[in-house]
Amino acid sequence: MSEAVEHRHDFSAEKQELEYEYNPNNYSDTVHQLNDDQEFGAVKRDLKSRHLQMIAIGGTIGTGIFLSSGGSVAAAGPLGTMVFFIVTSLGEMSAYLPLPGAFTTFGARFVDPALGFGLGAGYAFQWIITVIIEVTAAGMILQYWWPHLKMWIPALIFIVLLVGITLLGVKAFGELEYWLSMIKVLTCIVFIIIGILVDTGAVGGRFIGGENWHIDQAPIVGKDARERTINIFTTCVWAFFSFGGTELIGITAGESSNPAKAVPKAIRQTFWRILLFYILSITVIGLCIPWTDPNLLNSVYASVNEAATIAPFTIIFKMANLPGADHAINAVLLTAVLSAGQSSFYASTRTLMAMGREGKMPAIFGRVNSRGVPLYSLAFVTCIASVAFVADVVGTGVVFEWLVNLTGMSALLTWMSISVIHLRFRAAFKAQGRSLSELPYIAPLFPYSCYISIVLALMIVVLQGYQAVTADPFEVKGVVAVFVGAPVFFGTILGWKLYHKTKIVPLLEVDLDSGRPNIIRSTSKLGDDEPKPSIWKRIMHFVA
Repeated sequence: MSEAVEHRHDFSAEKQELEYEYNPNNYSDTVHQLNDDQEFGAVKRDLKSRHLQMIAIGGTIGTGIFLSSGGSVAAAGPLGTMVFFIVTSLGEMSAYLPLPGAFTTFGARFVDPALGFGLGAGYAFQWIITVIIEVTAAGMILQYWWPHLKMWIPALIFIVLLVGITLLGVKAFGELEYWLSMIKVLTCIVFIIIGILVDTGAVGGRFIGGENWHIDQAPIVGKDARERTINIFTTCVWAFFSFGGTELIGITAGESSNPAKAVPKAIRQTFWRILLFYILSITVIGLCIPWTDPNLLNSVYASVNEAATIAPFTIIFKMANLPGADHAINAVLLTAVLSAGQSSFYASTRTLMAMGREGKMPAIFGRVNSRGVPLYSLAFVTCIASVAFVADVVGTGVVFEWLVNLTGMSALLTWMSISVIHLRFRAAFKAQGRSLSELPYIAPLFPYSCYISIVLALMIVVLQGYQAVTADPFEVKGVVAVFVGAPVFFGTILGWKLYHKTKIVPLLEVDLDSGRPNIIRSTSKLGDDEPKPSIWKRIMHFVA
């Protein structure tokens, strides 16, 4: 059967309902899973389809869309394209092999064990740094209401709260993330509606229409096409922190009750909803606020507690004469920070758990309690985050600045690695004579999607480096800040490879079975054994 025929068969099969369970007669399923469960304890597959969809949305609609939408308009194109292709690549592999380590495990299986270690260590470190970022942001947000509040007080409360949520288990994480993401979604919807009313003059008292789109000069700063292109791709690094977290859907697949159905559904629906929110939000901003307004750029570089007053969302709410707009946006920011904080704890602890079970970290990190929580991984993440936060306070921000520099390039290289891993996954699938009909979800536009993602990532890296090198005045610190993450990323991979003498896994030896669930066809339309939803739940599902 030709590959083209397989593709046609696969997409028709994809529309069927899938249910998930371990096959008791399948050696690769039970022996691999039961050995892990006996040695480390069993994870809880308590995440439903609605949880995964909202986790995916919440991972993308972060503080960036509320604060710096104006400054990241130019980056939405190239970065959004890469996000879509990265998520679909990861979704295809995670739906087939729903493992807690996701792409860190896939890197070790499909490419080289050294790549798996490098990705895992880097990814866990990225999320630990994100914990510090969110803890700091929470303190700044609260200082907007209480200016004299000491930073360590909200930081301590926030860390204790996040640890407490994590200890409750994955079900509590999924449920809280669902409602926190719902707040962000509803805020975007209300903003779009109010923005349209402001533009048409229904509220605010003045008809704006399209007058802000007829202001002379292009809104992209730059003297020529070359400089404008460089600005677009270097701005992607700022916008990257708004989109960062979309790959979390792969991690959650390892604790989903029905990953073969939930992961593809979350990917297909989430991308278009997010795209709709971003396009409509940015369109409303462009209609209501002239691009010459300095607040559009200032909101990108302002601190969190200052940005609430000049954020595009706040400006338009004030144009509608809504009292307390800045306080409302500040409250939404607090929920967004809480959402990002608990996602950071979840992703870092689950990554360390997977590495502990695979022998890439001390085995104790792989153990979980009766709630499926990796306690030792959680303790490690909490200690590192707390020490780093204290060092940042004592060092007046210098430690924090360099930690962020370390993670920025590493995160971009991680995304690029997912595309490389996907190419190897498909190559192994073909070499072993597997049919694409075995895949619960098929990434569209493969292999071109992977090639495009790799090229876009390289362009961002090269052009960001070019801008640092050609900066006037030239600063060595700026160049180091751009590239410092790369030697750390490749150094961990090379170090593991040399010490353990690992080799690239031959395609015929790639393990495509261990941990693979048994997929059965079903006529059920609800899935996840959930009862028929009420009218209220149907309305909220439509909104979300």
